[in-house]
Amino acid sequence: MNDTPGWASPGSAPSDGSEAGVPRPSEPVDGSGPAGNWSASQPPAGQWSPPSNAGTGPGAPPPRPVWGGAPQGPGWGHPPAAAKPGVIPLRPLGVGEILDGAVSTMRAHWRTVLGISLTVSVIAQVAILLVQRYLLPEPPTIDRNATGSEALRQTAESLRASLLNDTPPLLISMLATIFTTAVLTVVISRSVLGRPVTLADAWAEARPRLLPLLGLTLLLAVIAAAIMTAGILPGFLIGDTAGVGLAFIGLLVAGCVFIWLMVRFCLASPALMLERQSITASMRRSAKLVRGAWWRTFGILALTWLLTAIVALIVAIPFGLIAVLVDDGSLSSFLTEGAGGFGWPFLIISAVGDVIVATITYPLSAGVVALLYVDQRIRREALDLELARAAGLPGYDNRS
Repeated sequence: MNDTPGWASPGSAPSDGSEAGVPRPSEPVDGSGPAGNWSASQPPAGQWSPPSNAGTGPGAPPPRPVWGGAPQGPGWGHPPAAAKPGVIPLRPLGVGEILDGAVSTMRAHWRTVLGISLTVSVIAQVAILLVQRYLLPEPPTIDRNATGSEALRQTAESLRASLLNDTPPLLISMLATIFTTAVLTVVISRSVLGRPVTLADAWAEARPRLLPLLGLTLLLAVIAAAIMTAGILPGFLIGDTAGVGLAFIGLLVAGCVFIWLMVRFCLASPALMLERQSITASMRRSAKLVRGAWWRTFGILALTWLLTAIVALIVAIPFGLIAVLVDDGSLSSFLTEGAGGFGWPFLIISAVGDVIVATITYPLSAGVVALLYVDQRIRREALDLELARAAGLPGYDNRS
C-alpha cells in the first residue's frame, strides 16, 4: 500500500446498471409464492392501539439515527458527512473545496511547501537574471513609419527577437515548474490522507519521476509550438495585408486548439507521478478522466489562473514601481524600452518580486491540478474508498 492516491488500479467505475453483490431475498422454504399458504382456522381479529410511551419500553426499536448529529425520532435528518482524514472530504469536490484544499495544504505543510517553492524560485530567478543581463541580445529597432513589405519584415524580425529573448527564461521557468510540481504533488497526496511529510520524503518519492515528467512537459511544449506554427505560418508565407489577416485568423484557431489540448492533458502530470504511468499512458489517462468534464475542468483551471494573475499583479506592481524609482528611470522609458534600459537595481528588485509571486503561485497551481485529478478519480473510479482504506478509517477494509 503506497502513501499516494495512485493505489487504486486505473480503470472505469462499476457500471451504473450492475448491482453485483447486493443480497436478494431468499425464496420461501416450502416453495410457496409471495402470498404463502394460510391456515384454514385463524384467531379472531383483535384490536390494537399503540402504547402511550411507544419507543421507550423494553424491546422497543431504537430511535432512528440522524447522521452527523444526535439521534431523533421518526424521520431522517441530513445525509452522513463524508470522512475527512486530510485537507479534503472523501467525496466529489466542489470548486471551493479544491481551492481550499490547495490552500490548506500550504498551511498544514508550510515548512515543506515553502522550502520547495522558495528554493526553486530563487534559483530560477537568479538564472533568469543572469541570462537577461549577459546572454540576451538587444531588441531590434522598429521604424514606426515603415509600410508595406518593410513593415512586415520589421514585424517578423521583432517577433523573432522576442521569441529569442523569451525562450531562455521560459525554459528556466518550465524546469522550475517541473521540479516543484513533482515534489508538491507528493506533498498533496500525503495531505489528502492527513499524513505528515518532510521535504526529504517528498524528494525521495518524486526524484525517480523527474525525467518522465520532463519528457511529458517537453512533449506538450512541442505539440503547442507545432499547433501555433501551423496556425500562423501560412499567413507569413503569403505576406502583404491578406497574409497578416490570415495569420491573425490562424492564430485564433490555433489558440483554441491549443487550449482544448492543454485542458485535455492537464491531468497527465499527476497521473504520471501518482500512478507511475509512462508519458503516453499518462496522457491517455488524463484524456479519459477529463472526458465529459472538459468545461468544468477548464473553468477551474481558468479560475486558478485568474487568482494567480491577481496575486502576481498585487505583488509585481509595487515591486516594479520601486525598481523603476530606485534605478533612476522613468515610467515612460520603461513602457517604451522595457527592462533592457535598466541596470542591476531594477533587475534585482524585480527578481525579488518574481520570487515572492512564484513562492505563492507554484503551490496553488500544483495543488489545484493534483486535487482535480483526485476529484475526477473519486467521481469515476470510487477512489474515495481506497483513500479511506489507506488512511486507516474505521469501517473500511485494510486490504493491500
